[in-house]
Amino acid sequence: MKKYNFEDLKNIVAELRVKCPWDRKQTHESLIKNLVEETYEVIEAIEEKDFNALKEELGDLLLQVVFHSKLAEEKGYFNIDEVIDFLCKKLIVRHPHVFGDAKNENLSAEEVLKRWEKSKMKDSKKSPFDSIPKSLPALRKAYKYQHKAEKLELYNPSEEKIKKQIEEDFKKLNTEKDKEKLTELFGRLLFHLTHIARKLDIDPERALNLYCKNFEKEMLKKMEREKAG
Repeated sequence: MKKYNFEDLKNIVAELRVKCPWDRKQTHESLIKNLVEETYEVIEAIEEKDFNALKEELGDLLLQVVFHSKLAEEKGYFNIDEVIDFLCKKLIVRHPHVFGDAKNENLSAEEVLKRWEKSKMKDSKKSPFDSIPKSLPALRKAYKYQHKAEKLELYNPSEEKIKKQIEEDFKKLNTEKDKEKLTELFGRLLFHLTHIARKLDIDPERALNLYCKNFEKEMLKKMEREKAG
Protein backbone atom coordinates (compact mmCIF):
# COMPACT_ATOMS: atom_id res chain seq x y z
CA MET A 1 0.00 0.00 0.00
CA LYS A 2 1.32 3.44 -0.95
CA LYS A 3 2.83 5.57 1.82
CA TYR A 4 1.93 9.21 1.30
CA ASN A 5 4.27 12.07 2.23
CA PHE A 6 4.11 15.84 2.64
CA GLU A 7 4.48 16.48 -1.09
CA ASP A 8 1.51 14.18 -1.71
CA LEU A 9 -0.54 16.17 0.79
CA LYS A 10 0.31 19.44 -0.98
CA ASN A 11 -0.71 17.94 -4.33
CA ILE A 12 -3.97 16.52 -2.96
CA VAL A 13 -4.97 19.89 -1.48
CA ALA A 14 -4.11 21.62 -4.76
CA GLU A 15 -6.30 19.14 -6.67
CA LEU A 16 -9.16 19.58 -4.21
CA ARG A 17 -9.05 23.33 -4.77
CA VAL A 18 -9.56 22.73 -8.47
CA LYS A 19 -12.01 19.82 -8.55
CA CYS A 20 -14.07 19.83 -5.32
CA PRO A 21 -16.97 22.35 -5.16
CA TRP A 22 -16.80 22.59 -1.35
CA ASP A 23 -13.03 23.10 -1.23
CA ARG A 24 -13.17 25.65 -4.06
CA LYS A 25 -15.53 27.94 -2.16
CA GLN A 26 -13.51 28.03 1.08
CA THR A 27 -11.71 31.15 2.34
CA HIS A 28 -9.45 31.94 5.28
CA GLU A 29 -12.50 33.29 7.10
CA SER A 30 -14.79 30.35 6.35
CA LEU A 31 -12.18 27.93 7.71
CA ILE A 32 -11.70 29.66 11.08
CA LYS A 33 -14.35 27.47 12.72
CA ASN A 34 -12.67 24.34 11.38
CA LEU A 35 -9.26 25.48 12.60
CA VAL A 36 -10.57 26.11 16.12
CA GLU A 37 -12.47 22.81 16.24
CA GLU A 38 -9.50 20.77 15.01
CA THR A 39 -7.26 22.40 17.61
CA TYR A 40 -9.62 21.47 20.42
CA GLU A 41 -9.93 17.92 19.08
CA VAL A 42 -6.13 17.61 19.27
CA ILE A 43 -6.26 18.84 22.86
CA GLU A 44 -9.01 16.35 23.72
CA ALA A 45 -7.01 13.45 22.23
CA ILE A 46 -3.98 14.48 24.31
CA GLU A 47 -6.01 14.73 27.50
CA GLU A 48 -7.64 11.35 26.83
CA LYS A 49 -4.19 9.88 26.06
CA ASP A 50 -5.73 8.42 22.90
CA PHE A 51 -2.74 8.28 20.58
CA ASN A 52 -4.61 6.78 17.65
CA ALA A 53 -7.01 9.71 17.83
CA LEU A 54 -4.06 12.09 18.29
CA LYS A 55 -2.47 10.81 15.09
CA GLU A 56 -5.69 11.46 13.20
CA GLU A 57 -6.40 14.85 14.78
CA LEU A 58 -2.88 16.11 14.15
CA GLY A 59 -3.42 15.19 10.51
CA ASP A 60 -6.66 17.20 10.45
CA LEU A 61 -4.85 20.15 12.03
CA LEU A 62 -2.00 19.85 9.51
CA LEU A 63 -4.59 19.95 6.73
CA GLN A 64 -5.72 23.34 8.03
CA VAL A 65 -2.14 24.66 7.84
CA VAL A 66 -1.64 23.36 4.31
CA PHE A 67 -5.08 24.56 3.17
CA HIS A 68 -4.57 28.10 4.49
CA SER A 69 -1.13 28.17 2.89
CA LYS A 70 -2.64 27.08 -0.44
CA LEU A 71 -5.24 29.85 -0.24
CA ALA A 72 -2.46 32.37 0.42
CA GLU A 73 -0.40 30.97 -2.47
CA GLU A 74 -3.31 31.46 -4.87
CA LYS A 75 -3.44 35.14 -3.88
CA GLY A 76 0.33 35.51 -4.26
CA TYR A 77 0.99 36.11 -0.56
CA PHE A 78 3.13 33.08 0.38
CA ASN A 79 3.22 29.29 0.06
CA ILE A 80 3.72 26.40 2.49
CA ASP A 81 7.45 26.21 1.75
CA GLU A 82 7.82 29.83 2.83
CA VAL A 83 5.87 29.04 6.00
CA ILE A 84 8.31 26.24 6.79
CA ASP A 85 11.34 28.39 5.91
CA PHE A 86 10.11 31.22 8.14
CA LEU A 87 9.46 28.79 11.00
CA CYS A 88 12.93 27.20 10.74
CA LYS A 89 14.66 30.59 10.74
CA LYS A 90 12.62 31.72 13.75
CA LEU A 91 13.44 28.54 15.68
CA ILE A 92 17.16 28.98 15.01
CA VAL A 93 17.12 32.64 16.07
CA ARG A 94 15.10 31.84 19.20
CA HIS A 95 17.55 29.16 20.31
CA PRO A 96 21.06 30.64 20.34
CA HIS A 97 21.90 28.21 23.17
CA VAL A 98 21.39 25.39 20.64
CA PHE A 99 22.34 26.86 17.25
CA GLY A 100 24.27 30.06 17.98
CA ASP A 101 27.04 31.69 19.99
CA ALA A 102 25.47 30.77 23.33
CA LYS A 103 25.35 27.02 22.70
CA ASN A 104 28.00 26.28 25.30
CA GLU A 105 26.05 28.07 28.05
CA ASN A 106 24.33 25.83 30.56
CA LEU A 107 20.92 27.52 30.79
CA SER A 108 17.79 26.33 32.57
CA ALA A 109 14.45 26.28 30.74
CA GLU A 110 13.33 29.35 32.70
CA GLU A 111 16.52 31.26 31.84
CA VAL A 112 16.04 30.45 28.16
CA LEU A 113 12.51 31.89 28.20
CA LYS A 114 13.54 34.97 30.12
CA ARG A 115 16.43 35.70 27.74
CA TRP A 116 14.16 35.32 24.72
CA GLU A 117 11.50 37.66 26.10
CA LYS A 118 14.10 40.32 26.86
CA SER A 119 15.63 40.02 23.39
CA LYS A 120 12.20 40.50 21.78
CA MET A 121 11.62 43.61 23.87
CA LYS A 122 14.98 45.01 22.76
CA ASP A 123 14.61 44.22 19.07
CA SER A 124 10.96 45.09 18.53
CA LYS A 125 9.16 48.42 18.67
CA LYS A 126 5.87 46.59 19.06
CA SER A 127 4.27 45.56 22.33
CA PRO A 128 5.74 42.33 23.75
CA PHE A 129 2.14 41.21 24.18
CA ASP A 130 1.41 41.35 20.43
CA SER A 131 2.42 37.70 20.10
CA ILE A 132 -0.56 36.67 22.26
CA PRO A 133 -3.56 36.04 19.97
CA LYS A 134 -6.47 38.32 20.81
CA SER A 135 -8.89 35.52 19.86
CA LEU A 136 -7.66 33.14 22.57
CA PRO A 137 -10.23 31.97 25.13
CA ALA A 138 -10.21 34.51 27.96
CA LEU A 139 -8.79 32.26 30.69
CA ARG A 140 -5.99 31.10 28.42
CA LYS A 141 -5.30 34.70 27.41
CA ALA A 142 -5.08 35.80 31.05
CA TYR A 143 -2.63 32.95 31.69
CA LYS A 144 -0.47 34.02 28.74
CA TYR A 145 -0.53 37.72 29.70
CA GLN A 146 0.58 36.93 33.24
CA HIS A 147 3.26 34.53 32.07
CA LYS A 148 4.61 37.07 29.58
CA ALA A 149 4.62 39.91 32.13
CA GLU A 150 6.35 37.69 34.68
CA LYS A 151 9.10 36.77 32.21
CA LEU A 152 9.64 40.47 31.57
CA GLU A 153 9.89 40.97 35.36
CA LEU A 154 6.89 43.32 35.28
CA TYR A 155 4.44 41.19 37.26
CA ASN A 156 5.06 39.13 40.37
CA PRO A 157 2.47 39.82 43.10
CA SER A 158 2.69 37.87 46.33
CA GLU A 159 0.22 35.12 47.08
CA GLU A 160 -1.05 37.09 50.07
CA LYS A 161 -1.74 40.15 47.93
CA ILE A 162 -3.67 38.14 45.34
CA LYS A 163 -5.76 36.34 47.97
CA LYS A 164 -6.57 39.63 49.67
CA GLN A 165 -7.61 41.16 46.34
CA ILE A 166 -9.86 38.15 45.61
CA GLU A 167 -11.57 38.51 48.99
CA GLU A 168 -12.13 42.23 48.42
CA ASP A 169 -13.44 41.74 44.89
CA PHE A 170 -15.76 38.93 45.98
CA LYS A 171 -17.31 41.19 48.62
CA LYS A 172 -17.78 43.97 46.07
CA LEU A 173 -19.76 41.61 43.80
CA ASN A 174 -22.62 41.83 46.32
CA THR A 175 -22.61 45.64 46.50
CA GLU A 176 -21.75 46.92 43.01
CA LYS A 177 -24.87 47.99 41.09
CA ASP A 178 -23.40 49.27 37.82
CA LYS A 179 -23.43 46.42 35.25
CA GLU A 180 -20.26 47.50 33.44
CA LYS A 181 -18.31 47.93 36.66
CA LEU A 182 -19.66 44.60 37.89
CA THR A 183 -18.53 42.92 34.67
CA GLU A 184 -15.05 44.43 34.98
CA LEU A 185 -14.90 43.39 38.63
CA PHE A 186 -15.83 39.80 37.79
CA GLY A 187 -13.16 39.79 35.06
CA ARG A 188 -10.56 40.94 37.57
CA LEU A 189 -11.64 38.18 39.93
CA LEU A 190 -11.15 35.58 37.19
CA PHE A 191 -7.77 37.12 36.36
CA HIS A 192 -6.61 36.75 39.97
CA LEU A 193 -7.92 33.17 40.13
CA THR A 194 -5.89 32.49 37.00
CA HIS A 195 -2.81 33.72 38.85
CA ILE A 196 -3.42 31.18 41.61
CA ALA A 197 -3.85 28.45 38.99
CA ARG A 198 -0.50 29.38 37.44
CA LYS A 199 1.27 29.18 40.77
CA LEU A 200 -0.21 25.70 41.27
CA ASP A 201 0.99 24.78 37.76
CA ILE A 202 -2.60 24.36 36.58
CA ASP A 203 -3.92 25.48 33.20
CA PRO A 204 -7.18 27.26 34.17
CA GLU A 205 -8.75 26.65 30.75
CA ARG A 206 -8.11 22.91 31.04
CA ALA A 207 -9.30 22.92 34.66
CA LEU A 208 -12.63 24.52 33.75
CA ASN A 209 -13.08 22.20 30.77
CA LEU A 210 -12.41 19.21 33.03
CA TYR A 211 -14.94 20.43 35.57
CA CYS A 212 -17.50 20.96 32.78
CA LYS A 213 -17.01 17.32 31.72
CA ASN A 214 -17.52 16.17 35.30
CA PHE A 215 -20.56 18.44 35.62
CA GLU A 216 -22.06 16.91 32.48
CA LYS A 217 -21.53 13.40 33.87
CA GLU A 218 -23.19 14.36 37.15
CA MET A 219 -26.18 15.90 35.35
CA LEU A 220 -26.60 12.78 33.20
CA LYS A 221 -26.50 10.61 36.32
CA LYS A 222 -29.11 12.86 37.91
CA MET A 223 -31.34 12.51 34.82
CA GLU A 224 -31.02 8.73 35.00
CA ARG A 225 -31.92 8.72 38.70
CA GLU A 226 -34.98 10.88 38.03
CA LYS A 227 -36.06 8.59 35.19
CA ALA A 228 -35.67 5.58 37.43
CA GLY A 229 -37.93 7.41 39.87
